[in-house]
Amino acid sequence: MLKLAKTDLPMHIIFENHNFYIETEKSQIPWLKVFTQEPYKELSDLNDELRQQLWEIVNIIEKEMIEYYQPTKINIASFANMLPRVHIHVMARFQDDNYYPNPMWGEKQREHQLTLPDEEKFFKRVFAALQKFA
Repeated sequence: MLKLAKTDLPMHIIFENHNFYIETEKSQIPWLKVFTQEPYKELSDLNDELRQQLWEIVNIIEKEMIEYYQPTKINIASFANMLPRVHIHVMARFQDDNYYPNPMWGEKQREHQLTLPDEEKFFKRVFAALQKFA
């Protein structure tokens, strides 16, 4: 079952199917996380089809972020040390965001308020772009 969720929660799911769900991360920057529905620990635990779908989803999100936000750089990460299950972070980074060029988990570089387009429109774009996985 697919759902486009409300944004009144700190984090929420903007897309879901039987294999994956995409959750927002409350942050200064556009930041989505792609999770597997099953709690796989490592990427190598996914079968080839799931791994291919995961990277297709990440690629779609990256392209939508680039087109919509025109960031300086896209960061993609998978650490899973604190939450030991497969999930991929996709973040739009800007030269004047608070942490750039450091990672979002690194040392803050400045205080700056970004002016970005409406995130709800972005979430709807991502949702529409992922309909092939519905």
